[in-house]
Amino acid sequence: MKKVWMISLQFVFIHLFLLCGYGIKQIIALPLPAPMIGLVLLFICLLIGIVKLEWVENVGNWLLAELLLFFIPSAVGIINYQDIFSLMGLESIFLIGLSTFIVIATTALTAEFIDKKKGSV
Repeated sequence: MKKVWMISLQFVFIHLFLLCGYGIKQIIALPLPAPMIGLVLLFICLLIGIVKLEWVENVGNWLLAELLLFFIPSAVGIINYQDIFSLMGLESIFLIGLSTFIVIATTALTAEFIDKKKGSV
């Protein structure tokens, strides 16, 4: 029960940064979405040390574990479009696959670089 309470509290804490992102977006007309502004603000606070990693680590791990659930509606919705499975849709499927591969490869290389850097410290 304590872990559920801790995750809930951390979730609220992360949402405070989301609300700050909306506030900044209202004050300054930045060409970024408000959630992205809040995420960058949280990242900067983590780098500077204002926010400790332990304050958001549990909810971050939980959200990463459940990330696949956020993509299910879009994957199911693709069934409604028969054109995607035709020849015209093959180009789109190829581009989606290529971009997914690039993102996965970039993430893997970045994680490997960070892991090596942590190991040498």
